[in-house]
Amino acid sequence: MIVKREHLEKAEQVSLAPYALKAADSAGRIYPEDESATRTAFQRDRDRIIHTRAFRRLEYKTQVFIYYEGDHYRTRLTHTLEVAQIGKALARGLGANQDLTEAICLAHDLGHSPFGHAGEWVLRDLMKGHGGFNHNSQSYRVVTELEKRYPDFPGLNLSYETREGMIKHETDYDHSEAHEYAPGRRASLEAQIANLADEAAYNAHDLDDGIRAGILDLKELNELAIWQRLRKNIGWDSGEFTEMVRHEMIRELVGVSVGDIVTTTDQRLTAADIDSPDGVQLHDSNIVGYADEMHAEIKELKKFLLNNMYRHYRLMRMQVKARNFITDIFNAYVNDPSMLPTKTGQLLANLPAERVICDYIAGMTDRYALEEWERLFMPNASP
Repeated sequence: MIVKREHLEKAEQVSLAPYALKAADSAGRIYPEDESATRTAFQRDRDRIIHTRAFRRLEYKTQVFIYYEGDHYRTRLTHTLEVAQIGKALARGLGANQDLTEAICLAHDLGHSPFGHAGEWVLRDLMKGHGGFNHNSQSYRVVTELEKRYPDFPGLNLSYETREGMIKHETDYDHSEAHEYAPGRRASLEAQIANLADEAAYNAHDLDDGIRAGILDLKELNELAIWQRLRKNIGWDSGEFTEMVRHEMIRELVGVSVGDIVTTTDQRLTAADIDSPDGVQLHDSNIVGYADEMHAEIKELKKFLLNNMYRHYRLMRMQVKARNFITDIFNAYVNDPSMLPTKTGQLLANLPAERVICDYIAGMTDRYALEEWERLFMPNASP
């Protein structure tokens, strides 16, 4: 039996909650296209995102630890996959659209620069007065302009709902302007889920990687309310902290985060009597979130990670190196754009040099950026 798109759309109408966005109700694409015979609009969006060069490059972009620190630390790609997994779990628990949630999660970091947030911060500084930079807006730019995969339009021509979910993505670190997407309306439920999935993923895997790297001290972790909760839940009584115990703790952190978000969000939806996607987006606050107690514990964890991990001297040294690498590359090309690769240099006919160079650098993997720096500044390196 062939399951056609129309069957999938009808199934959504029956199986999803009334406040979930349905593919059949999509506001459409920028450029008209015939829809897939066997995939919904949101499933097609997801597939297009996965097949981009930008998605593949995430494998060699830093999450926290640069790629040569070890094979088992998270990369920007594995982070994205973990976000998508958590996002789908949240969407499933709430009756939201899993396909749309997954598409937004998979796309949310496509525009991230090399060397993690250090790379983003230096590009932001370098692009002051030239249109600025943040990786969230750059992700949107990737899917609407920079990916060249179709003869009839730039970008991926994603549905309105996926594009809106991307541009309205927000965490403590990411905010973008959404002038073209009803700025007076909040993000959809699926986009709000992606926001919390992003946070839950990096809280868990950064904690995991920090412990593995020997950066985080177990005695200090024992002071955290969330750590005490996790210890109690798995029954660890301060015996040897083995690798298996670490796995249990991180798995439990993901589990309690997902459980709390689903329960709290369901209570908020019921209390506000929300029964449509418009009800979510017109609500006076974001509907997806933690209960107060859990929110306080997660906030304490994030502050701990900021002070004890992200500001650790090993990471600060790498951030300084990254700033120097990217600044050197950017300034070299601004001073002499003729050094840009031919295909990239051709873009100067239609865009300011700073934007072309910023797009070029933002698309680099860590490895490529290091090799590019060597080609530009090391006398014996091949051009």
